[in-house]
Amino acid sequence: MGRSCVTFAPGHISGYFKRIDGDSVQTTGSLGAGIVIDKGVTVRMQEADKINIKIGDGTADDWLIREVLTSLGVKADVRVTVGMPMGAGFGMSAAGLLAAYHAANCVFFLGLSAEEISKKAHAVEVAFGTGLGDAAAASGGGLVVRTRPGIAGVKLRLYPKDELWAVTFGSISTHDVITSEEKMHQVAAAFPGKEPATLAEFMENSASFTEKSGLLPPNLLPVLAACKEAGVPASMTMLGNGVFAVGPAAEKILQKFGEPVRLHVSSSGPVILEENHV
Repeated sequence: MGRSCVTFAPGHISGYFKRIDGDSVQTTGSLGAGIVIDKGVTVRMQEADKINIKIGDGTADDWLIREVLTSLGVKADVRVTVGMPMGAGFGMSAAGLLAAYHAANCVFFLGLSAEEISKKAHAVEVAFGTGLGDAAAASGGGLVVRTRPGIAGVKLRLYPKDELWAVTFGSISTHDVITSEEKMHQVAAAFPGKEPATLAEFMENSASFTEKSGLLPPNLLPVLAACKEAGVPASMTMLGNGVFAVGPAAEKILQKFGEPVRLHVSSSGPVILEENHV
């Protein structure tokens, strides 16, 4: 049967961010804040004679997971289950990378520390333009405030118990946004001046950033307006065509526009669910 391992890594909803270009992939990334969520990516990996990857129903592209295996010089049969839509602002690419690296580390006894795995996941995200700060945030749980780029940039993790709801209307190309100099200038100008110390302050910062960043798709305007009218804190899922909102009242508002998904703040980062070394 061979060695196998099942891992899970949580997703991450970014509320606001600012790109920072350093002199290496580890010093390039973003500042900002976001929520690590309890839905993410599960990777089931077993050693094999060749690389074979299947994501969900097989329609998703496997190149990120393939990058993990080839960079480590290992071959495996991999089954990936994605808990939220890809490219919709839920940090699924970072979750997939973290889960795959942890699985490979477990199956092949690579001896990598959690910090080394996070660095590798961050490097791939930056190098391929799939993200800037999700890997750093999702390496642990909580509402995360990042004040420096890279995985060492996490300043604060809070663990609010509030219920979150999200509704999505599709994807936005993260690569196209974060590699656009014009968009990044506008994003930098919209970056909040005050670091949040509570979930309420994080939501205020996120809503302000959404309005000023120039990233808001027009179809989200009525959703955010309805939330505001009802007194429900809400903002855009960065970077995705969707909205996340706080509190039980959010479900009723978001139901008018789509199928809301209930989320909670994750209490941890990546975890090993099963391991078999027979």
